[in-house]
Amino acid sequence: MLSHDRVWAAIDALAERHSLSASGLAKRAGLDSTAFNKSKRASADGRPRWPSTESLAKIIEATNSTLDEFLGLLEGRPNAADRPLPVQKSTVPLLGFAQAGAGGFFDDAGFPAGQGWDLVELPAQSTENSYALQVQGDSMLPLYRHGDVLIVEPGARINKGDRVVVKTHGGEVMAKVLARRTAKAIELQSINPEHPTRDVAMSDVDWMARIVWASQ
Repeated sequence: MLSHDRVWAAIDALAERHSLSASGLAKRAGLDSTAFNKSKRASADGRPRWPSTESLAKIIEATNSTLDEFLGLLEGRPNAADRPLPVQKSTVPLLGFAQAGAGGFFDDAGFPAGQGWDLVELPAQSTENSYALQVQGDSMLPLYRHGDVLIVEPGARINKGDRVVVKTHGGEVMAKVLARRTAKAIELQSINPEHPTRDVAMSDVDWMARIVWASQ
């Protein structure tokens, strides 16, 4: 019999299979990050609250799963398709944003260089050029929180709307959204809505690299 607890347990299992929290799964599906919180699973008077069919369809699509796989989680089928997927991990150099502004950690093209890098193992695909920057402070809320790790791919193609890390010749390092780029300047939209859009002359840009993954 289909039960309220079983449906929510299947959602939690799908999130765990893809190394996500319930909040992370909701974000990946384009839903409000609180959509699957424990507090949202019952109304104020204690009545069970069910997830919508639309939200279920979105999380299935966002995780590249199938309806049969989700039903397997729902029914608790003990077959291989329902076991957690193996998590492929990559070890990449790690640096804090504050350190990244200092000299000696990057070459002229924005690739890792020098000493002082830590190593971190993350469940994300990366190349030999990838590195990680750890968010420090609250300037990137609500998207990135203190302690979140961003995987940066120098040399990757950057398009309008991509999230990027930019380092200026003055030593400032920032994570922004590339809103516009011309031969003379770039327009950077702040991730935190409390911070204004920035126009930076290309002559002031040391390097710019695309954010390809972020821990949540």
